[in-house]
Amino acid sequence: MNFDNLCMGCFERLTDGSVCKNCGFDNDSPEDMLFLQRKSLLHGRYVIGRCVAQESDSLTYIGYDTEKETTVSVRELLPKGIANRLEGNAAVHIREKYKKTFEGCKKSFLSLWSTLKSLNSLAAVIPVADVFEENGTAYAVSEHMATVSLRDFLIRNENNNIPWERARLMFMPVLTTLEHLHENGLIHGGINPENLVLCGDGKVRLAGFCISECNSAGGELEFNEHEGYTALEQYDNNHKICPATDIYAFSACIYRALVGTNPPGALSRETNDRLMIPNRIAETIPAYVIKALGAGLQIYPERRIQNVYDYRELLSAAPSVVAKAAQINSVEERVTPKDEEPAPAAKPAPKKKKGPSKAQIAAIVITVAAVAAAAVYIFGFSGLFSREEPTEAPSVVQVTVPNFTVGYTETDIKNSGSWNEQFRITFEYAFSAEHDAGIVFKQDVEAGTQVPQGSAIVLTVSRGTQMVDIPDVGGLAEEDAKKQLEDLGFKVEVMYAYNDGSHTEGEVKSNGGIAPEEGSSVPKGETVMIQVYGETETTTAPPETTTAPPATQSAQ
Repeated sequence: MNFDNLCMGCFERLTDGSVCKNCGFDNDSPEDMLFLQRKSLLHGRYVIGRCVAQESDSLTYIGYDTEKETTVSVRELLPKGIANRLEGNAAVHIREKYKKTFEGCKKSFLSLWSTLKSLNSLAAVIPVADVFEENGTAYAVSEHMATVSLRDFLIRNENNNIPWERARLMFMPVLTTLEHLHENGLIHGGINPENLVLCGDGKVRLAGFCISECNSAGGELEFNEHEGYTALEQYDNNHKICPATDIYAFSACIYRALVGTNPPGALSRETNDRLMIPNRIAETIPAYVIKALGAGLQIYPERRIQNVYDYRELLSAAPSVVAKAAQINSVEERVTPKDEEPAPAAKPAPKKKKGPSKAQIAAIVITVAAVAAAAVYIFGFSGLFSREEPTEAPSVVQVTVPNFTVGYTETDIKNSGSWNEQFRITFEYAFSAEHDAGIVFKQDVEAGTQVPQGSAIVLTVSRGTQMVDIPDVGGLAEEDAKKQLEDLGFKVEVMYAYNDGSHTEGEVKSNGGIAPEEGSSVPKGETVMIQVYGETETTTAPPETTTAPPATQSAQ
């Protein structure tokens, strides 16, 4: 093909001078010497056009695949501050002090894009066509797609947001892809509304992949920070980057789509952990979605929901019994004293705080759980209203006890500044098959009661469904087996088995005599069936005789 008459911005034919009527690119514009020169040929196959993006680890060009005769995106490893080009030279130049760092980056780049190439079947990833080394660096070639970023899409909508039913169709398919990426050891680390893109085929895809070295602060590469979407652990601290890092950013994107504003940055949330949402919007968001966002936007990664499978279950309002049981340990770890901050010392003469203004009441804090329709929504990861300077108050102030059992979690209540100023709240823990782990389901002071400010209230938090291992009761007497199982909290049904005389009557069958089988973990309160041998049953054949029967009998 003759590329002299093609636009290097879109590879459409130029019809009138150097400025392309299709994309507006001026083909006579000067080129940055850092970039590959336009019309360069890579891998004997890909013609390079203009540079369309520069990330901390690489440059992205529009290109043309001369074999398939189609436009492509070509990503070139060129870490900022580590690698550059000398004028007129296609080869990448690396300063001596950074050569070891660059080799590590190149290894990461080849691994990242080769893994993505092996996952081309995933619906929410732009397919990767080729990965190779050249010019002393590495390249990845992907299918070129016309896209609109989620950010731009939302800006075009009234109030900059969309309802959940619309957001659900956009976001849920991406979670399946994200789950597979994590299973293959890939953490995106930079999810935000700019690289969740809507494609011409109607699908939402995840773009903007970078090597892991530029997704955390404190390294030699420029840090890819996305205010409001970068998780706390990506800053220079003691928390580790993990799959929950992507869940935080993905949750922030959903928050942006539903609320219409970016969430505050993670560093500011560490000291003032609150997220606000107008009541008119909060009332349109399903409670289970708010709960999922609360789990995904926990500021500390160890308290955040840990995997995409459980996160998708919450977003689809279909958590399984297994998922509930799996939360028990995490709840117990979360409430371990070493993980908790010391409770504030009781004040001998508590002073009344100024109440929130009418303007403040207009914006309410998102909650992790359902609150009654048209009521205040409070996120489990947020504080309540900002504190104000105290004013003199009467020595005894009466306050009304709220209903803590309408879906609030322990975290909701611990993070509530106003409740912890009004009451001395402590927690007890009990298993409950009716309530998810972490949900408050009992309070010792009835809701609506007027009590003095500073009164003690004990709340009972669900530890989820208690799972109990089925013991081996084979060979035991029926009553002994029933007692052992009932003492463990199971209901027992008895089925009597045929006894040919080789077994003891009333004994539980040794092999396969219990269902569910011994050793399996079953929710406490479930019914267990045991098989017990009944009375000996025999079949007696008529005695053999040599004497003929009487004639009268014979006549009969």
